[in-house]
Amino acid sequence: MTQPDYFAHESAYIDAGATIGEGTKIWHFSHVMATAKIGDRCIIGQNVFVGDRVVIGNHCKIQNNVSLYEGVILEDYVFCGPSMVFTNVKTPRCEFPRNTSADYHPTRIKRGSSIGANATIVCGITLHECAFVAAGAVVTKDVPSFALVAGVPAKIIGWMSAVGDILTFDAQGVAIDSLGHIYEQVNSLEVRRCS
Repeated sequence: MTQPDYFAHESAYIDAGATIGEGTKIWHFSHVMATAKIGDRCIIGQNVFVGDRVVIGNHCKIQNNVSLYEGVILEDYVFCGPSMVFTNVKTPRCEFPRNTSADYHPTRIKRGSSIGANATIVCGITLHECAFVAAGAVVTKDVPSFALVAGVPAKIIGWMSAVGDILTFDAQGVAIDSLGHIYEQVNSLEVRRCS
């Protein structure tokens, strides 16, 4: 019997059929469902649930106590802080359950995005490239690329580079991060990286 190319702590449950990439680490008491797909070199913290048909890209870091339910798609280099929450049903009811794949609203977290501790991402939205969600925020609508959002409901309070620098734009709407990458503020809801 060949050894897997990933590490799973002895207390983790990996259901037969789950796809897990090379170099990924899955820690204590986590559960990966059978049709989940996890990329290469991810870190899945303690007590993480990865549901059926969830897709996690490469180099993602999922901190302790996060549940990724069906409908959640994480692209590469996504960070999910401790105890942040994804939902997948807009109008849940216990007596009249909505618990089939057709009931779930997809949520896409694009490359390089970060979600702070205890934030909530309401289903059916997209965090665009390198979006940053502050701790405790409740995200109820799409977040543009490089936007920094905070509050309940979350609102744009600034802009952040791919490397994590707060962007300060000059009179021409240009900002340069600590690695020399150039960003342009197109309007109040759009920033793009130029180099």
